[in-house]
Amino acid sequence: MVGKKWLQLVKSLHQKKYRNQHQLFFLEGTKAVNAVLNAGFSAEKILVYEDMEAMFPLPQTETITENELKKISALQHASGVLGVFGIPPPKQVDKEDWIIALDDVRDPGNLGTLIRLCDWFGVQHLVCSPTTVDCYNPKVLQATMGSIAQVNIRYEDLSSFFEFMELPVYGALMQGKEVYTADLPSSGILLLGNEAHGISKPLQKKVQEKITIPRVGTPAAESLNVAMAAGILLNEIRRR
Repeated sequence: MVGKKWLQLVKSLHQKKYRNQHQLFFLEGTKAVNAVLNAGFSAEKILVYEDMEAMFPLPQTETITENELKKISALQHASGVLGVFGIPPPKQVDKEDWIIALDDVRDPGNLGTLIRLCDWFGVQHLVCSPTTVDCYNPKVLQATMGSIAQVNIRYEDLSSFFEFMELPVYGALMQGKEVYTADLPSSGILLLGNEAHGISKPLQKKVQEKITIPRVGTPAAESLNVAMAAGILLNEIRRR
C-alpha cells in the first residue's frame, strides 16, 4: 500500500511551486501514463487500484485505495491510475520546421489543447512566454490526453528567442493577410497571443507577417478561441 509520504507529495504537486521544487509532476489515466512511460519519462511512482496492478508491472508500482486516490486526484472522478514523473529538461529547438510560440496563454484547457494540436500536426517544439500557464498543471495535462510526451516545451523570453532563432515570425492577429493566400515557408514561428488581449504590443513589433483567419458572413463572435485558431492555422501550414 502507498505510504503517507507519497500521498502528501502528490497533493503538493497540485501547486506549481512544489512541482518546481521537487522537479516532479503527476498525471492520471491509463492512456496518459502509458504514453509518458513509452516516451521514456522517468517514473518515480505509479499508484493504481489493486485490480489494475498487473497493467503496470514496474518496481515503482504501488496499490492505492479508492478513498486515498480521491484525496489526491485532480479529477472529479479518479481514474484508478496516477503516475508521478520527473520533469524532463527541455531540448534544444531546431530551425528545420515550424515552431509554435505562445504569448501569455493563461487557460490550462487551451494550453493542453495546443499541446495536443502540436502532437497531431507533428510540431515538435512549443515555446511559451514565462507568463503562460505551466504545462505540468494537472488541468493542462488532463487536456493533453498524453500528448505532453510528444512535444518539447520550453519557457523563454520570446523577444530574445525570436532574435536567436532568426526565423520569420507569423503572428495570428485580427488584422492581417488571409492565411489562405499568405506565403508560408517550410519553417517559421507561429505566434499566438493571450485569450483576451491577443499578442502583446512589444511582440507585435517582432512579427514579420500578420496572418488572420477570414470571417465568413457577419458572425456574432468577435474572435476565435486561441486553440481553435491554432488548429485552423496549423492545418493550412501542413496542407501546403
